[in-house]
Amino acid sequence: MNAYIFPGQGAQFVGMGLDLYEKYPLAQELFEKANDILGFRITDIMFEGTPEDLKQTKVTQPAIYLHSVIMSKVMGDTFKPDMVAGHSLGEFSALVANGTLTFEDGLKLVSKRALAMQKACEMQSSTMAAVLGLEDAVVEKVCEEIDGVVVAANYNCPGQLVISGEVEAINAACEKLKEAGARRALLLPVGGAFHSPLMEPAREELAAAIENTTFSEPSCPIYQNVPTTAVKNAEEIKKNLISQLTAPVKWTQSVQNMVADGATLFTEVGPGKVLQGLVKKINRASETTSAELA
Repeated sequence: MNAYIFPGQGAQFVGMGLDLYEKYPLAQELFEKANDILGFRITDIMFEGTPEDLKQTKVTQPAIYLHSVIMSKVMGDTFKPDMVAGHSLGEFSALVANGTLTFEDGLKLVSKRALAMQKACEMQSSTMAAVLGLEDAVVEKVCEEIDGVVVAANYNCPGQLVISGEVEAINAACEKLKEAGARRALLLPVGGAFHSPLMEPAREELAAAIENTTFSEPSCPIYQNVPTTAVKNAEEIKKNLISQLTAPVKWTQSVQNMVADGATLFTEVGPGKVLQGLVKKINRASETTSAELA
């Protein structure tokens, strides 16, 4: 079975999407539509901006979404997913790919999500850190013992977990995790504590937008970050998407469930190859590839 997977924040690069824009009339049409919806020329930043310009949350999230979704659209009949999943932000791309959301509604929600997360980041000093070489249970236990807000946020693959929370709590956790045998515990260059309780203001803002958006029944199941199992019910998808901002991204568990349900080939759609690397670490036998265009 073919599983299509969609990357999240961090996969962006200058020049992303330019080849699509120049080669496919449909891509050009969708990029221009995105410029109109967003109210600024995101294409200028994607194609020829600086890495700093591209790093702004209001740009990064829509840019990655546009690259992934437009790529899936120009693939035409060769794009035939039996199941889909997306890492954090990538879940919105996946929901357009399986027909749950329209291109326009997905973009509006991603833009709203980016701005709401930015606002939440500015309310409190917070960060994230990658922890390598420890069992998930050990990381979870250390987080529980720390004063302040610090939680497991991204279960990326066995031995690679990202924690999220208040700056002081994250620093204290990193020290304890190194003592507990972590190969590395290093701060990430992010704007704040994504997928933690500190994103509650953003969750409330996004929830209102999601409730006012039409979600259709999908053409194939999505393995969402929160439940990690196959979901095909539109109302359930909404609920999980709202929970996602303050809950951990359970990528390891999602991939394991996709494999258990018959996924043999994982095709990454969008910038980079990060997810292919994670899939290989989760299940060595799985075949992975990047989306190919005609």
